[in-house]
Amino acid sequence: MNAGTTDTGVASELPWTPIAEEAERATKVLHPEDLRLPRPRRRRVLTVANQKGGVGKTTSAVNLAAALALHGLKVVVIDLDPQGNASTALGVEHRSGTPSVYEVLLGEISLADAAAVSNQSDNLLCVPATIDLAGAEIELVSMVARESRLKEALTSEALDELSPDYVFIDCPPSLGLLTVNAMVAAQEVLIPIQCEYYALEGLSQLLRNIELVQSHLNPSLEITTILLTMYDGRTKLADQVTAEVRGHFGDTALRTVIPRSVKVSEAPGFGQTVLTYDPGSRGAMSYLDAAKEIAERGARRETS
Repeated sequence: MNAGTTDTGVASELPWTPIAEEAERATKVLHPEDLRLPRPRRRRVLTVANQKGGVGKTTSAVNLAAALALHGLKVVVIDLDPQGNASTALGVEHRSGTPSVYEVLLGEISLADAAAVSNQSDNLLCVPATIDLAGAEIELVSMVARESRLKEALTSEALDELSPDYVFIDCPPSLGLLTVNAMVAAQEVLIPIQCEYYALEGLSQLLRNIELVQSHLNPSLEITTILLTMYDGRTKLADQVTAEVRGHFGDTALRTVIPRSVKVSEAPGFGQTVLTYDPGSRGAMSYLDAAKEIAERGARRETS
């Protein structure tokens, strides 16, 4: 009798292997029939912000959006970073001259006119950023209600044309007018924090800016989600940072942490999120778990 078969010739349960585990994870990502994420009763608009670069801000925005979209929810990503990295990761054209968030901020076109369907999912739309956005902060300075230009573009009527369940606004790594616009337009702030030395350095300034926006421009803004990224379980430092963040932010910090992953870093270079680039990777599963946690926490908040 061959190994792996019974005496009736029927294949027995296959032994565990790393490849089998990865295949099982990929199946969960790409065939989510068993996973039903709750649809929010009202549209959720989240600003993904951290003025520090390299913390996984854009990576988190696009992968959380893709995870929600792959599981049946309609998602719009607004790329508010002149570098256009979110647009790249979502496979959306963002060469100069492409209808983009720049024209939306200036009031020249509507949100629907700028939105493009991502190649990751029909449920995922992206309002791209072009290089033109680089000069937008200077142009915004002289405009009336300069802090509210994005909010004026994200009216209920404008969003109803796209009918998203979630809107993610990916901010540039700064605390300038573009980031302020994102905070004024949103209901929630999601802050990615990397599990590395100096993780909380500069965070006090971000929190102060959020408080100023709450006090003067958007009283309904809340910090609802802290996402720990680039976690390396081999180091004591990662556990120390995780403990420090959880001690400071409490239940606002997601239970799910995003591991440091080569696959997560490689995916944007192929115009993909990690969920389509390598759906069996731990990075893909972590973002799926984080998206599930965000959706379920939101549902609990609505019913409480």
